[in-house]
Amino acid sequence: MPAKDERRLRIGVLGAGQIAQAAHFESCTKAANADLYAICDVADDLRERMAITHGAEKTYADYDRMLADPNLDAVIIATADAFHVPASIKALEAGKHVLCEKPVAVTVEECLELKAAVEKAGKTFQVGHMKRFDAGLQAAKSFIRDEMGEMIALKAWYCDSTHRYPMTDAVQPLIVTSANARKPSANPKADLRRYYMLAHGCHLIDTARYFAGDIVSVDARLSERAGIWCWFVNVEFASGTLGHLDLTVQVRMDWHEGFQIYGKNGSILGKTYNPWYYKTSEVDIFREADGMTHRILGADGHFYRRQVEGFARTILDGAAMEGADIDDGLASVQAMIAIARSVESGKAVALADVTGGV
Repeated sequence: MPAKDERRLRIGVLGAGQIAQAAHFESCTKAANADLYAICDVADDLRERMAITHGAEKTYADYDRMLADPNLDAVIIATADAFHVPASIKALEAGKHVLCEKPVAVTVEECLELKAAVEKAGKTFQVGHMKRFDAGLQAAKSFIRDEMGEMIALKAWYCDSTHRYPMTDAVQPLIVTSANARKPSANPKADLRRYYMLAHGCHLIDTARYFAGDIVSVDARLSERAGIWCWFVNVEFASGTLGHLDLTVQVRMDWHEGFQIYGKNGSILGKTYNPWYYKTSEVDIFREADGMTHRILGADGHFYRRQVEGFARTILDGAAMEGADIDDGLASVQAMIAIARSVESGKAVALADVTGGV
């Protein structure tokens, strides 16, 4: 096990399903400044097996009982999307810090309700946009902030492959399931257009915002042919940067994700891998000043663990938040809804005007 700091954040994970098993349990056990203190899940068999496997100190079948534990500092919400907001609000009202999986909510109204709860509680709230902890993306962000000058244009793409499941099955731990697991009332995959936007579109949008700032409006087109969903989105950024996003699901090739950024004093070309490889993005930063391209190695590509450590630093040390906050989560949801409305209307849609859900 990696060496642990003396002061550590005691985290309880709500939900023992796929994302918890593939990412959050290990991240808490490996994080230098955090511990997997508790696991909460209604499925007794799944909860107890995960506690034994990952060494959680305590287990709870009842969420309210976990939140009442005075030794618990923070909660990771690792449930289905439909449960994110009520579970986050409960934790905040109980005085716990929250790291909530993405998307933070599925409607604008839910986001605003959660935002009010975050502001009232005064606790740290972070959205699980873990790509912000990819060392390659962080190097690009530093160059944009410190050297690049005015950003002219950004192109970004996120293309999920028909071959992704053989790959994830090979590299992820064996995911344990239970017939007693709690599921949302509606099947999230019943509407694939909605599901793909919420599951994948939020990553693409957050990456674009991480680099180029606030999005004002979007003008989107969607093709649904041959079992492929393809969104092409022209983006208006508040900064004046020209933007284009490509979200394609079931592409007939390998996982294909990355970005190009053109600026006054240089340019950036990034290639991002499927997250379960835990491989830092290959990001080539060209500096006009020296006519050279630079690339960070990023040997530590465990961005889920890095995300937990960043979350803990904010709480324990008062460090600035490196991750996405509630406003970032709200903006991501607004953008996804605006894209959906733009596809329906054939017109550009302002994020400030949207209501409802995708």
